[in-house]
Amino acid sequence: MKRILTIAAASLLCIAAGAQSKFAHVNFVELVQLMPEADEARAAIAASSQEAQETFAAMVKEYEDKYSVYQQKSASWTPAIRETKEKELTEIVQRINDFDKNIQAELQQQQQTLMAPIQQKAINTVNQLAKEGGYIYVFDKTSILYIDESQSTDLTPAARKALGIKDGRTLESLQQELAAQAALQ
Repeated sequence: MKRILTIAAASLLCIAAGAQSKFAHVNFVELVQLMPEADEARAAIAASSQEAQETFAAMVKEYEDKYSVYQQKSASWTPAIRETKEKELTEIVQRINDFDKNIQAELQQQQQTLMAPIQQKAINTVNQLAKEGGYIYVFDKTSILYIDESQSTDLTPAARKALGIKDGRTLESLQQELAAQAALQ
């Protein structure tokens, strides 16, 4: 009998503890993408990308110009000159390929480097809000299949405010801003 009472008391404690559990969720992608710092990071990445495109275009133009000269004059060149020019064209193509491969990796690294502190700031803000609110779990809404929002608090509005995200700014409005910027270029 004593054993049954102990089990019943333990069960009641578990149920009571479960009833006091507080859960919350955030849209982490929204927070990170809409932070003012993310706008700055996107601008820096866009500037680097534009510079890379200009450099790539200049390299391609150099190749095209030299190839055009090669096509026009190769018949009149000696074999040694023709071989030297062909080698030069091959080296330019290799430089273009190397540049393309390296710049893609560098731009990806730049994006990761610029976005890491932004993501960490969002994580720290959500963690602080969770601790202040006494939540035991905060789920990322974008990676959960189901959330009963009546039993989970949405911390996204509080996190948006804490991170300085303007009211009314959404992922959709961000996409429109980015599309408008792309159309200007």
